[in-house]
Amino acid sequence: MAFWWPLLVLALAYAICRFLFMLIPHNVPSIDVDVSDVLEDGSQMQEESFIYIPPRGRTQQADPKVQCYEPATMKYLGYFPALTSAEVEERVAHARKAQKIWAKSSFKQRRQFLRILLNYIIKHQQLICKVSSRDTGKTMVDASLGEIMTTCEKITWLLSEGERWLKPEYRSSGRSMLHKKSKVEFHPLGVIGAIVSWNYPFHNIFNPMLAAVFSGNSIVIKVSEHASWSGCFYFQIIQSALAAVGAPENLVEVITGFAETGEALVSSVDKVIFVGSPGVGKMIMRNAAETLIPVTLELGGKDAFIVCEDVDVNHVAHIAVRAALQSSGQNCAGAERFYVHREIYSSFVSEVAKIVKSVSAGPPLAGKYDMGGICLQEHSEKLESLINDALEKGAEIVARGSFGNISEGAVDQFFPPTVIVKVNHSMKLMQEEAFGPIMPIMQFSTDDEAVKLANDSKYGLGCAVFSGSQRRAREIASQIHCGVAAINDFASNYMCQSLPFGGVKHSGFGRFAGVEGLRACCLVKSVVEDRWWPFIKTKIPKPIQYPIAENGFEFQESLVEALYGLNIWERLQALVNVLKILNEKNSRSNGTKKND
Repeated sequence: MAFWWPLLVLALAYAICRFLFMLIPHNVPSIDVDVSDVLEDGSQMQEESFIYIPPRGRTQQADPKVQCYEPATMKYLGYFPALTSAEVEERVAHARKAQKIWAKSSFKQRRQFLRILLNYIIKHQQLICKVSSRDTGKTMVDASLGEIMTTCEKITWLLSEGERWLKPEYRSSGRSMLHKKSKVEFHPLGVIGAIVSWNYPFHNIFNPMLAAVFSGNSIVIKVSEHASWSGCFYFQIIQSALAAVGAPENLVEVITGFAETGEALVSSVDKVIFVGSPGVGKMIMRNAAETLIPVTLELGGKDAFIVCEDVDVNHVAHIAVRAALQSSGQNCAGAERFYVHREIYSSFVSEVAKIVKSVSAGPPLAGKYDMGGICLQEHSEKLESLINDALEKGAEIVARGSFGNISEGAVDQFFPPTVIVKVNHSMKLMQEEAFGPIMPIMQFSTDDEAVKLANDSKYGLGCAVFSGSQRRAREIASQIHCGVAAINDFASNYMCQSLPFGGVKHSGFGRFAGVEGLRACCLVKSVVEDRWWPFIKTKIPKPIQYPIAENGFEFQESLVEALYGLNIWERLQALVNVLKILNEKNSRSNGTKKND
């Protein structure tokens, strides 16, 4: 007891000091961001608050302007320039100059930048969510969950662990290099290019930006043409925070435009992070191949949601509906395929149908609605096409939600949450990414069948498995070919920012978030140096120096066995032979010197 007592006292004193240190607030300055362009009483809104009717049946690629409007009301928001290739290259060049300065910044300065951002986000949650809601049609609650919480979690993780994972990491040197020190260093890549989607305009900008800047890079972000209005406002927040810590100008750039703008960005940067469709992802890979730069692709998914017979049906049904509505055209690609054990299939469908019938959709800022509008123009037509294909092949709709307060010009921007049964994998609805509030439910009889159904997809982003036995749920999830798995939950992985996020197959490759995502923004460099320099240096053994001795191979053969042999006695014998050959070579060398 006498030995342990001082250690316990020291440990308790350390814990108390750590706790008291946590109570001391950081000195975090506030920043001012011009919000006049996004307030509804701003001059832009008064002058240009008319209903916008986007052209149908053709792309906007030829338009020199990116036109912005509220998808839930079709109210016009303004426009931004579609940058040309030359303009993009100029922005990247500015970012490259800024990066050379920022690469020398301290982690202390980088953490202060994060704290300033976090402070602003927490104090302006309503503003940030409202801007996201207006630009993408999502509800305020969905914006808070997907934009605010995920971003705050990432910042907090970087503050806590970011520096640790970017410091040199020492590795073992192996048997033949015991006299060496081996380490991995993580250096900035240079300029990161990010092309991000519209579904989370705030988080999709901040997610790659935080990792890039904290690891010493600059970043140029092309925001979606469907979310440029919000993206350019969020950029002002970043600019103000960078200025507050004395960061160089142009360290972060946000650009707007269409395909030409994105292609120019890919051709100019040192790495590309892309969030979007598989088709565009393939084009980015082809363009990146020209300069052989690394690419991270997050290309959506069609997640399987598996429900075993030993669950609380009511509890899981509520999670399932939330998971389905997360794929409502405003949020992430949520669960799009639901597989339920046949023993509870009827009760589960009944419970889900009851919940969905209570869901209402409408302009998210015009009333209390569970769902907002669809961001993409004409997307409701695609959803209806998938439903019709399923109905023609024998499927049945068992429940639909309701609408409310929708203006005539915005009818096409809404789609009712829909529960559909008697589906199978011959239907497009079970194979193509819907990105809409549709809940197709199939039944299965065995765990093996559930796994087979879940893997019968070209996508492989994530899955969710529910069972009263966690062991059973883990066993099922381990057999599903995807990058993200949640046990008895859905989408909780992304709130654990220490974890990597990404998929396989047509869901892409590479990871962002977590240690893997942070280090993916780095040049990973292996470094070896002498452990006891200058006392012990590398010296080529005499038998293999030029000209190589006659017993040079015998020496190498014995050395390999001495280092790596499986039998200790054979290794010792080989070592004796190594020493013998070295001694013979040294004796001959000494004899030659004497004769000279």
